[in-house]
Amino acid sequence: MRAIWKGSISFGLVNIPMALYPATQREELKFRLLRASDLSPVNYKRVAEADGKEVPWDQIVKGYESEKDKFAVLKDEDFKRVDVEATQTVDIMDFVALEEINPMFFHKPFYMEPNKVGAKAYTLLREALRATGKVGIAKVVIKTREYLAAVKPNDKGLVLELMHFADELIDPAELHFPDRAAVGKGEMEMARTLIRQMTRTWEPKRYKDDYKSALLDLIEKKIKSGGRMLAAPAREARSSTNVIDLMEVLRQSLGNKRKTRTKGRVKTKARKAA
Repeated sequence: MRAIWKGSISFGLVNIPMALYPATQREELKFRLLRASDLSPVNYKRVAEADGKEVPWDQIVKGYESEKDKFAVLKDEDFKRVDVEATQTVDIMDFVALEEINPMFFHKPFYMEPNKVGAKAYTLLREALRATGKVGIAKVVIKTREYLAAVKPNDKGLVLELMHFADELIDPAELHFPDRAAVGKGEMEMARTLIRQMTRTWEPKRYKDDYKSALLDLIEKKIKSGGRMLAAPAREARSSTNVIDLMEVLRQSLGNKRKTRTKGRVKTKARKAA
């Protein structure tokens, strides 16, 4: 795997050489726009709104729209003037209890692999963070952009998780959330029972991207059929929960779960008997 960034973790007078590697991947299916008559690919053109003419790259500038149709033009030298210095250091500013951080702040994780020279200090930081329940809050510059990030222990390694700055999160003040008092005591007890029955050990591989799998399956069938139109599979529509019937819906859900468990026990006994 290729490192996307090399530098060091720094806190106090401690400096740990390390490299940064992607911790996630998401392969989006890419589609080309085609002309229906002959499947000729359709390309994008840079067209000016004023006259509809195509604009070559050497005539394009970047502008910030301060008001409707009013722009402040920025040149390359303007961007260089405000560039953040790339220090190649994950500079930990504070240590904060992980439980105090709203999960919405976390954005994208990266693995942090230590240089051999920094292995001992790396291990010390990882174990100290794990023992105290803290994460290191840092700033790091990756590809000319400055990020807020958290250094977190993860199994045998450390993870650098990029974070949102506070002004990047939308304030939900304008939204209307229901009050806790709107839930009845009996409804709460049944809901908690249903949650207990549906609780299981976390198994990440149990959850698949069904949409992507179905789309790939459809593409494969299209290729094999020579591009013919395929019949859509029948789908059972799911009815929305009526708030008035919430207790009944909870009872039915609990009943279904009990039936599922009973069937599972019967199948297990049958297999053992066989």
